Amino acid sequence: MSTSALEDRLTALLTVPITKLGVELYDIEFTGGTLRVLVDTEHDPKTGGVDTTTLAKVNRAIGPILEEEDPIPGRYTLEVSSPGVERRLVRPEHYVRAIGEDLVVKLISGSHEFRRAKGSLVAADDGGFEVTVTELDGVDQAEPIRERFLYADVDRTKTVFNWGPTPKPHSTPRKKKSKNTKKK
Repeated sequence: MSTSALEDRLTALLTVPITKLGVELYDIEFTGGTLRVLVDTEHDPKTGGVDTTTLAKVNRAIGPILEEEDPIPGRYTLEVSSPGVERRLVRPEHYVRAIGEDLVVKLISGSHEFRRAKGSLVAADDGGFEVTVTELDGVDQAEPIRERFLYADVDRTKTVFNWGPTPKPHSTPRKKKSKNTKKK
């Protein structure tokens, strides 16, 4: 069974039980004997994402289904996780959901005159997405440029979490000398 056919079958098996738990199936990855099922809440920074209790519930709900249906021959490890703060974008709906976020795009060799672009996602549709690019192949752009990318030209895309400015180092306060010292 091809990887996409396996992912399609797993998506069909797992979407309903995951949705019943109040989360959505974000992505499925099967590599190196590990089946990684990524779940998330509606994209709202205020909710803080999926908690560990919910991840455990999803694991308990889908484990028996995978045992019964046995869609993957042989042994594998099941991991249930959130996509994380820096997440891989694969499907058009992932891109639509990430509009306004910073990302890094790695392109298929030869598809553009550059290989990597970094910037802010400003639009996405079924054919591709647009980025206000601030960096190309590791070089900052003097002026941001708006670039459209077709999904077919993309090797991989990942959101980037910006931690903000580096905090200033703080000094440890010195102990004050006591003025009550008597001279002998």
